Amino acid sequence: MKKVLWFGLGLVAILILTLYFLFSSSFVYDQAINAERAAAGLVRKTIQVDDHRIAYLEGGAGEVVVLLHGFGAEKDNWDRFAKYLQPGCQIFIPDLPGFGESGKLPEAHYDIANQVKRLNRIAEALNLRKFHLAGNSMGGMIACEYAAQFPEKVLSLGLFAPGGVFPPHKSELMNLLEKGENPLLVKTPEDFDRMLSLLFVSPPPFPAPFKKILAERAMANAAFNEKIFKDMSADFRTPDSPLAPFLPKVAAPTLIVWGDKDKILDVSSVSILEKGLKNRQTVIMKDTGHVPMLERPQESAAVYRSFIEKAVKH
Repeated sequence: MKKVLWFGLGLVAILILTLYFLFSSSFVYDQAINAERAAAGLVRKTIQVDDHRIAYLEGGAGEVVVLLHGFGAEKDNWDRFAKYLQPGCQIFIPDLPGFGESGKLPEAHYDIANQVKRLNRIAEALNLRKFHLAGNSMGGMIACEYAAQFPEKVLSLGLFAPGGVFPPHKSELMNLLEKGENPLLVKTPEDFDRMLSLLFVSPPPFPAPFKKILAERAMANAAFNEKIFKDMSADFRTPDSPLAPFLPKVAAPTLIVWGDKDKILDVSSVSILEKGLKNRQTVIMKDTGHVPMLERPQESAAVYRSFIEKAVKH
């Protein structure tokens, strides 16, 4: 009788554990991310590059495209966008060092110059000799400086509201930073809501449990993100836009994409980029915020796909 009782209790315990893993918010969220990756034909991989372990997504075949996320973000920001680049593209999306699942080393420096060097080492490790490069926000700044320094490797450049430009009109974020507030460093659930309101005009519909997970992960990364932000601040101690000296050195055809209601980096930044870049085209997306690839993935991917197709023909 006791054996039967213990066997029954064991089954109950197994059932409880199974239900926990099947229906816990974190597990369901991770499965949803896996489904997004699968829909885009992307697979998660890792590679050791110098002192950083780099997590990245790879998938597809055709034109080689490398996509870089922004500050405080990670590789899966591009999943839905990447889906609409298929078929015809072999896509690589790294978690930049210091972000996402890639290595975070307290003793390392994560200023833009060092990140450009690391990006080149990642490209070498993945045997990427020539590729289309695009980035959003901080990732756009890294992409632009990379294109200026390694013109022989970059077939085309996509700048999705890149950092590194001092716009004629200050954004809401810039005004907050001047007051000593940094809404990009999420320390409370309320901070996360505030950040979403700055990033999007119409945020993607997050189920409440998923939103809670995203907020918790942002809060867990806040201290390291603050270190990276301080490392990057050295690039902005200049009266001129940090990207200004790099723009004339960009040889690749360049696509500038900006949301007309960007509260992080004002759309007036476009005028500075257009003056400095030799071969560029600009698309201003209406009723769009700072992350077009997340807010309007199909529309922004169609614009980018058309751009790289033209770049290949020329």
